[in-house]
Amino acid sequence: MMPFFENCDTSILDREVFRPLSHIRGNWELLWDASRSCFQEEKNSYASLLNDLIAEIEAVTPPEKYHDNEDRLAEHVKEHLHWEIRKEEARWVGADYHSIIEQGGFHDLDEEQLVLAAAGRIKAAQVRGQSQYNMMEDSHRCMLAAVLSVILYHRGG
Repeated sequence: MMPFFENCDTSILDREVFRPLSHIRGNWELLWDASRSCFQEEKNSYASLLNDLIAEIEAVTPPEKYHDNEDRLAEHVKEHLHWEIRKEEARWVGADYHSIIEQGGFHDLDEEQLVLAAAGRIKAAQVRGQSQYNMMEDSHRCMLAAVLSVILYHRGG
């Protein structure tokens, strides 16, 4: 799993995953440590959490239908928080996707659904020949970024 993030354009990863969290931890621009094949762990950064998350994603079996994991979070938001959202074809409408999964994540024990969704999205990218984060198709990369950002928010906030 680490090769998916290794040597990717960290400016894209920083902007999409960590910039939204910059109000929590000021050191949001990550550096790759080639000698250790992981992100360089620095004070007040997300590197340690991301390294741990990547290892966790690698340890799970990616679901075939990662949308199901995200849908569980959205259904919780709809039913328990009474948001007026609905699914039209394959998309949730009525609220920003990032907000939906962030709020659903508050009730996702150990971020289980989010981790599985991330693993499924990465597997889907790899199946399509997108071997690194920055090689992903833009819309799918933005969705993965939202999932990763929400996990890190819940774990490091």
